[in-house]
Amino acid sequence: IVFSPTLLDVKYDDLRKMPDKSITIGLYHGAVRNSDNEEFAKIMREKCQVLIAYGACAHLGGIPGLANVSNRAKIFETVYKKTFSTDNPEGVYPQTEWTDEKGHKLTLPEFYDEVYALDDVVDVDYYVPACPPTHVMNMQILNLIKGWVEGKLELPPKGTVIAEEKTLCDECPRNPGKGKKIKIDKLKFITEVEPDPEKCFLEQGILCLGPATRAGCGAPCIEANMPCRGCMGPTSRVMDQGGSMLSALASIFGVSENELELSEEDIEKFVSQMKDPLGCFYRFSLPKSLLRRVVQDE
Repeated sequence: IVFSPTLLDVKYDDLRKMPDKSITIGLYHGAVRNSDNEEFAKIMREKCQVLIAYGACAHLGGIPGLANVSNRAKIFETVYKKTFSTDNPEGVYPQTEWTDEKGHKLTLPEFYDEVYALDDVVDVDYYVPACPPTHVMNMQILNLIKGWVEGKLELPPKGTVIAEEKTLCDECPRNPGKGKKIKIDKLKFITEVEPDPEKCFLEQGILCLGPATRAGCGAPCIEANMPCRGCMGPTSRVMDQGGSMLSALASIFGVSENELELSEEDIEKFVSQMKDPLGCFYRFSLPKSLLRRVVQDE
């Protein structure tokens, strides 16, 4: 390990001084929220032979990406004016530069108007999803890079997500089987019920993002009797994780033997049961979804 802000007291200049491509593999974790994040990502790209977007935030924007329902102005207004604990009668906001009376200049990173995934600002070689990546996934990366360095393995095609191409439902121990049709008439949340630990969450009417989420995590949440939240992101066959999940729910809500029994009124009633559709369906993937962000008038 030559550079790890998580483990060691290091400075960006330490990384800048390293020769380009002198680092075999770089794991960048976290979304790109400000100019400091972007600068660090670009330095990492210069110094690393292989750059991996590590974890849901670097891969898809992650939970910080939910800030894209707002913008910088609204966030600053809430944080520096509207919170009960804030005493800021002059309405002072953070500035990127400030100079005191003696001429000393202080700087802060620029807070961007939206949150970005890593590949929005630099070229990325591979992606490791999940929040957090599991031990098995970590060992996959290390064994892959070790084999490549030793000349025993070829690297996968650029842009590969180091996980499965099937959905979580395909590897879920509770999967009721492809031949079984699921029908629900009410949507429940895990906080409202005590789920049967042997039965499919969706069969019980409990929101679970397994149908729209990539497999490869080993289903630890399911094993802990918690439904999938979607941190692995969508498979490559899906353009939009939230849209895919909404489609999956529509297909099991009011299904009869022969046809769908859904009217527009039924759909509206069903969607109204979801307390936070955007937060549920795009919890980890909003910045890389077809929506990307919510545009608000200033």
